[in-house]
Amino acid sequence: MSKQRKKSPKFRTEAQERAFWESHDSTEFVDWHQAEPVQLPNLKPSTKTISLRLPVSLLERIKVEANKRDVPYQSLIKAWLADDVSRHGR
Repeated sequence: MSKQRKKSPKFRTEAQERAFWESHDSTEFVDWHQAEPVQLPNLKPSTKTISLRLPVSLLERIKVEANKRDVPYQSLIKAWLADDVSRHGR
């Protein structure tokens, strides 16, 4: 016999929803034993603009590498950072 779950409230804003879930246990609302994995192939990750100061010589070397690969240098920096974090971030 499954436990009776509470009905999830309606939220007017994402901030309201975030605050609610930060202070409530989701198991009161969802039976996670019945949950199934889902794939969202078109979901784009959120991004945030940052300022990153690099030595001019390093930036020039990165731009040369990016030019060799025919990619924007910003994309190359992001790819290198992601790769390094995935290898060393465990």
